[in-house]
Amino acid sequence: MPIIDFHNHYYPPAYLDALRTGSSAVRVTIDADGNPCLHYPGDYNVAVPGHRDIDYREQVLIQHGVDTQVITLTTPGTHVETPRTAVRLASLVNDAFAGVVASKKGRFASLATLPLNDPAASVAEFERATQQLGFPGAMLFSNINSVALSDERFWPLYEAANDRNAVLYIHPTSPVGVESMTEYWLMPLCGFLFDTTLAAAKLVFSGVVERFPRIRWVLCHLGGTIPYLVERLDRGFTAFEDCRANISKPPSEYLKNFYYDTVNFNPRAIELAIAFEGSDHILAGSDYPHQIGSIPRMFESIQALNIPESARTAILGGNAARLLGGASS
Repeated sequence: MPIIDFHNHYYPPAYLDALRTGSSAVRVTIDADGNPCLHYPGDYNVAVPGHRDIDYREQVLIQHGVDTQVITLTTPGTHVETPRTAVRLASLVNDAFAGVVASKKGRFASLATLPLNDPAASVAEFERATQQLGFPGAMLFSNINSVALSDERFWPLYEAANDRNAVLYIHPTSPVGVESMTEYWLMPLCGFLFDTTLAAAKLVFSGVVERFPRIRWVLCHLGGTIPYLVERLDRGFTAFEDCRANISKPPSEYLKNFYYDTVNFNPRAIELAIAFEGSDHILAGSDYPHQIGSIPRMFESIQALNIPESARTAILGGNAARLLGGASS
C-alpha cells in the first residue's frame, strides 16, 4: 500500500511571481537566505525550497519514503485578494498544480484552489478543475473574509461538489478575532484549530452536511478540537431547540463521517480521534514544508499508535487512496 501524505502545501513559482510583480493583498519580502516571505494578518509563511521547488521536494519524499503527496496551496488563500485577482490567481495555481501532477506521474495529487470571495466564479473554477484538470475536489478555508462556510452563498458550490461526490478539505485561515492572536504565533497555534472547529460545527448545525450528503469532508489538524468537544456539541443538540432546527441527528453522527488528518503529532490525541470516528477516517499528514510541519514526526506519531497493523497501513495511505479514488469524473 502506498504512503500518502494528505496535508502539505506548495506555492507554484508562477503564483509567487504574480504576488511579487502584480497588485496583491499579500506582502512579499525576501529573508536573509533568499526565501520569499508571505505576510498577512497575524502570520507569515517562509517559502523555503520545499514550498516552491518541486524537484527538490520530490527528492525529500524519496528520502523519507513518501510515495505521494496531495498538494494544496495554503494560507492566506486567493480569497484575500479582490475578486478579479482571486479568479486569476486561482486559475493560475490550478494550472500549475495540474502540470506538477502530470509531470511527476503519481508522486503528486492535488486539490483545487478556488476564488472563494466570488462564489459564482468558485463554482466555475471547481467545475473546470474537476472536469478538465481531473482533481478529486477542492480545498476550502475555514472562513472567507469572516463569512462562514455555512453561508447560503456557498451552497451552489456544495451542490456541484455533491453532484461529483467530491472531496472538500477545510484548512484554517485568519480566524475571527485574529487581532487578539498577533503575539507568540497564537494564530496558527490556537486560532487555526478553533476556526476549523467553528467551521465544522456550523456546517453541521446549519444543515449543510445533511443537505449535501455525497460530499466527502476532510478537516485539517485532526479536526481542530472536534474529537475532544464532540460530546458537548451533542449536548447542545439535546438542550437547545435551535441546535435541532436544521438537522435530524446529533452532530456526532455527521462528524464521525468526516475525515481527519494526523497533523497533531500526539499519538494519544490521534487515538482519541480514532475512538470517535474509526481508523478508516484518519489520513496521514505532515504539514510539510511549514516550520511547524514534519514528515518524520508524521511517521513517528503513527508508528506510536496502539492499533492493529492493518489500521496503521490504512492511515498511512489506504484511506487516502480510497478517498481520492471516489470522486465522480
